[in-house]
Amino acid sequence: MASFREIIANKPYVVSAFLLLGLLTLSSKTTGAESIGVCYGRVANNLPPDPEVISLYQANGITRMRIFDPNPPTLQALKGSNIELIVGVRNQDIQSLGNDVAAATAWVQNNVLNFFPDVKFRYIAVGNEIKPQDAEAKYVLAAMINIKIAIASANLQDQIKVSTAIDMSLLGSSYPPSTGSFSDAASSYINPIIAFLASNGSPFLANVYPYFSYIGDTKDISLGYALFAAPGVTVQDGAFGYTNLFAAAVDALYSALEKAGGSSVEIVVSETGWPSEGGEGATVENASTYYKNLIDSVKGGTPKRRGKPVETYLFAMFDENQKGPAEIERHFGLFSADKQPKYQIRFNEKNKVLANMCTRIKSSHLVYWSILFSSFYMFKSNLLT
Repeated sequence: MASFREIIANKPYVVSAFLLLGLLTLSSKTTGAESIGVCYGRVANNLPPDPEVISLYQANGITRMRIFDPNPPTLQALKGSNIELIVGVRNQDIQSLGNDVAAATAWVQNNVLNFFPDVKFRYIAVGNEIKPQDAEAKYVLAAMINIKIAIASANLQDQIKVSTAIDMSLLGSSYPPSTGSFSDAASSYINPIIAFLASNGSPFLANVYPYFSYIGDTKDISLGYALFAAPGVTVQDGAFGYTNLFAAAVDALYSALEKAGGSSVEIVVSETGWPSEGGEGATVENASTYYKNLIDSVKGGTPKRRGKPVETYLFAMFDENQKGPAEIERHFGLFSADKQPKYQIRFNEKNKVLANMCTRIKSSHLVYWSILFSSFYMFKSNLLT
């Protein structure tokens, strides 16, 4: 039998096989940290091209993305990236999709099926932060149903879930978290949507911003509580103790869901962030603290869902220089428009290693899938003879 050193020296494909095995091993062990994604907003005129954006996600081990509309260049750049995606239906398109099944079918064909399976669609968010009094509100559920019909007709209903993203203003009560409930004005709007989510195994997408709660009530909410930096339990709610505002907000939503018949529905935090300048408490130091502590915290779940990571999307990848009108809206980015990081954040380290290994393999021209498969098969044969 040839020695291991001789096999490596004489058969370079063995290196490919070992690298493949390493990639498979790493990918099988990336679990809790994968709960973090990042929103890619594009309200700016100075952002890098989409392929560079996707490369920046990969270089930092960010495996999930939310986009707010089905931008074709972004979807094209995502092909083959293995990044899981929330794609949004624009608020202004909801009425037409709710009124016309054919329009919803065309939307799914043009923006999902034309890119599937090269793009890994996770959720479709039908609208963002629509309020019960908004003109679009009465069409949201119908649009969700029509989109789901189109997804099901392609037999993808188990892979791609349909939801809508709400903000915390729909709650009538949130303190303490166990009293969480939707307001009377919101209930007639949101309760049928919750029933749809429960019957289809879809998540409840919620935009949760402790920053805005903090600046709205600095007398009663401490900065440490908002930044996951309180010295201990700040809010005791029955058996549950809360050390940070984020977990309290998520559990208030869970309480509201339970009261509305959605106890089986999981919450996905579709946006959360902290600005680096432009308003009270908006500093690089505070934002860095928030993001670092958030990433560590969501891995362990919330007091009501202990041990279950909270799938969370940070807002946003870049500062967006055309947002507004408030100055603070332009400073939520994790990166500047020149791709320089504003904070030293560790995202999904194992996925970062995985991405770097893939890049190195590609640079040595060793990962064409046909070669890898044959290499792995021949490698096994050599070791067994």
